[in-house]
Amino acid sequence: MAHQLPCDPEGVCMICKHKPPPSETLTCRTCATPWHLPCLPSPPVSHSDDSLWDCPDCSDPNANAAPPPSSSDHLVSAIRAIQSDTSLTDHQKAQKRQELVGGSSKSSAPKTNTNGLLDIFDGSLNCSFCMQLPERPVTTPCGHNFCLKCFEKWIGQGKRTCANCRSQIPAKMASQPRINSQLAIAIRMAKVARSSSGSTGPPKIYHFVHNQDRPDTAFTTERAKKTGKANACSGKIFVTVPPDHFGPIPAENDPTRNRGVLVGDTWEDRMECRQWGAHLPHVAGIAGQSAHGAQSVALSGGYIDDEDHGEWFLYTGSGGRDLSGNKRTNKLQSFDQKFENMNEALRESCRKGYPVRVVRSHKEKRSSYAPESGVRYDGVYRIEKCWRKNGIQGCKVCRYLFVRCDNEPAPWASDEYGDRPRPLPKIGELKGAIDITERKGSPSWDYDEEKGCWLWKRPPPESKRSAAIVRPVDGTIKIVRRKAKDVAVKEKLLKEFGCQICHKVLAFPLTTPCAHNFCKACLEGAFSGQTFIRKRACEGGRTLRAQKNIMKCPSCSTDIAEFLQNPQVNREMMGVIESLQREAEQMEENLEESDDKNDENLKNMNEETEVSKPCDSSENVLEEIKDNDLNRPHKRRKGAGGSAAVNMEENAGEVAAQETA
Repeated sequence: MAHQLPCDPEGVCMICKHKPPPSETLTCRTCATPWHLPCLPSPPVSHSDDSLWDCPDCSDPNANAAPPPSSSDHLVSAIRAIQSDTSLTDHQKAQKRQELVGGSSKSSAPKTNTNGLLDIFDGSLNCSFCMQLPERPVTTPCGHNFCLKCFEKWIGQGKRTCANCRSQIPAKMASQPRINSQLAIAIRMAKVARSSSGSTGPPKIYHFVHNQDRPDTAFTTERAKKTGKANACSGKIFVTVPPDHFGPIPAENDPTRNRGVLVGDTWEDRMECRQWGAHLPHVAGIAGQSAHGAQSVALSGGYIDDEDHGEWFLYTGSGGRDLSGNKRTNKLQSFDQKFENMNEALRESCRKGYPVRVVRSHKEKRSSYAPESGVRYDGVYRIEKCWRKNGIQGCKVCRYLFVRCDNEPAPWASDEYGDRPRPLPKIGELKGAIDITERKGSPSWDYDEEKGCWLWKRPPPESKRSAAIVRPVDGTIKIVRRKAKDVAVKEKLLKEFGCQICHKVLAFPLTTPCAHNFCKACLEGAFSGQTFIRKRACEGGRTLRAQKNIMKCPSCSTDIAEFLQNPQVNREMMGVIESLQREAEQMEENLEESDDKNDENLKNMNEETEVSKPCDSSENVLEEIKDNDLNRPHKRRKGAGGSAAVNMEENAGEVAAQETA
């Protein structure tokens, strides 16, 4: 098949690489794209009238088949109508074609409104490479947003400038891009709002854990604060699951918040993470039992062999380091790891196909998926394979392939759905591996095609410690129902777009290279009065070389002095925030109008029902009292109840008896 390529924006043919003269150029009447006539595979016989010619991309190859009209046919006809409009200039025609093809917010097509949320993401936030909403969004210092994969591909080509404005990208961000988690959460919430069904499952039963003797939060003594929280006292366990619980922690096991441990929950440190049951050990990276299986792991950068790819990662087992004597930490491998203790627990979970909870720590500096601070719960994974191989430091290490299989989307993804079964990645190090273990039978935790979710195909393993720790309250069983908070989607989105200094909605948002968002006034005010260059002088009056001042980000320890010299507002994010605020104000106005109408209708109703009647006898008084009691209960006094009408009726009866006598 012959190549069919038009001329580029500079008028150079993309096939012969020459700029043709106007006499050898044909312009498509639909897309207004110039083509080189000699390079066309089937040039027209006569091209005296260019307005009647369609390029190969716009022409219909099955014109004789007379297919039914489709949306693409309407699009082509609309573009032709724009081209034939003589009242428009070339610039206006190009703008209207772009709005029509790109689906701009100014298009006449109606937008869908689901759960009170208009489609605010109308292309203003799209990645400039794939033209879709950013997947794992990365924000450059110049305020443009891209997908992580698109950004890494762009950097891999040797480019060090922004694809939109050609601003210079810092070397540290190019080598280690950070995901803008606020933007990812907002995109995911907007997608969920369109397709949420609001269905909740039946209430379940849970048991209460008695640990009232522990403090609410983990604490340390003044002596232990220097060495960190390794010597701290554990706080209360707020979830009602046994220590060897497998899989996610649902809402019925969370009597404190009634929502469970959700993907994206963050804690200050491992001690606080322990209190919510995501990962119980506050030092060890693996929680499990060799004969029972592993329940959770922590990614904290403990071994240099680890590889983190988000939805899957290669995890290194424990052991192989000399910690004898008073050695608390040792980064060097001194002997081989074996499948024993915690390593055997991970291999048991691999054989049975158990779900393993995964938490990521900010200490993992080499991963783009690690949180900026603290510890974050990233959902459940399944171990597909495990093996042993020679590590980077020369000793054999146990290796595990984790693949994500959670019903909730990942914190770094903007998807509204969770994971789907995916093919396993190709692992090159398996060629020289030994002791390879793969699951032979069906996994216990697997995806159900009919229900469209991950669930237990076989009953989860029974707890080995539940009898000693978990017990009912006063011998009774308490039922907890999931409490759905009726919060407007607009308020949730506005809450996600919050400044990390003033904790209000972002005004003129700035996104730092470390992926933190602040108001422009707040960030500049935090460094007001500081100079970028510090002049130094020694005691003898001799002037030393000037030194650059280090200005750390208010949320992390990254130096943002270079970014503060010329901060650029994230215009795309600001446009979304302004749209949300306008929609929220409009909703409040509509709500106030409806309340005013209801008050007016209620007032008219009361005026119509209040009719004065002459009371000539006690019978008329008694009838009126009965009518008021039955038909107008809102006229009763508070606290009177039904006895007031009875007393009034008795009094009326006494009056009638006196008149008769």
